[in-house]
Amino acid sequence: MKPNRFAPLLALVLAACGPAPDPAAEAAARSAERERAAEDLARQFDQQFAAANWPLARAHGDVLIAQYPDTPAAKRIAARHAEAKQKADAAREDTRLAALWSYQSQPVGKGAQLSASIHARDAIATGGGRSRPQLIFRDHPEWGRSSYLVLENGDFDCYGGCRVRVRLDGAERSMAASRPKTDEAIAMFIEDERALWRAVRDAKELAIAIPTKGGTHEATFEVGGLDTSRMPGW
Repeated sequence: MKPNRFAPLLALVLAACGPAPDPAAEAAARSAERERAAEDLARQFDQQFAAANWPLARAHGDVLIAQYPDTPAAKRIAARHAEAKQKADAAREDTRLAALWSYQSQPVGKGAQLSASIHARDAIATGGGRSRPQLIFRDHPEWGRSSYLVLENGDFDCYGGCRVRVRLDGAERSMAASRPKTDEAIAMFIEDERALWRAVRDAKELAIAIPTKGGTHEATFEVGGLDTSRMPGW
């Protein structure tokens, strides 16, 4: 029996005559696929939210809401996604503030000198250029506790003592200060170090009007990330 050379052509003709794709069915399939993808992202969001991993929870929620905003999964996580965003932002800010502080422990005699320091947010004029003042809390085994400001250049205008204006989260007060008669360091002490420490540990922002040879200029310190455990006894 000879093969039918028209069989392939006949098959093509029959296929062409078959039913056309159903647009509604195709749309339903696409919708189902979107919902499956959205639910997968929602599960990942739920896992990270339950673990209080706010950055990852926010990331999964961001993708879900951006790519599949009209899905039930997106609507279901919307409120918790907003909460995760808020907490992720707060955690990032806490990390930033904590990184502004530096801590040191140096052996001195039979003990150790501890210090916590932070630089001002911006530089100020000092009479010898511009400098970002540094605020230091120090615990020395022989000299005791102190708080003082340091400049990279210029000088403080507080020889013989002065009073400086201090603002803590908007609340203003005056504190005694003094510039030692020494050339070893460009430093100005805040005399009541305990009061300043107590104020700083509960504040978010400290501003000090610093008298320098270049005039009095306010320096702002973002102190909210202080780790008080690094200076025990204060």
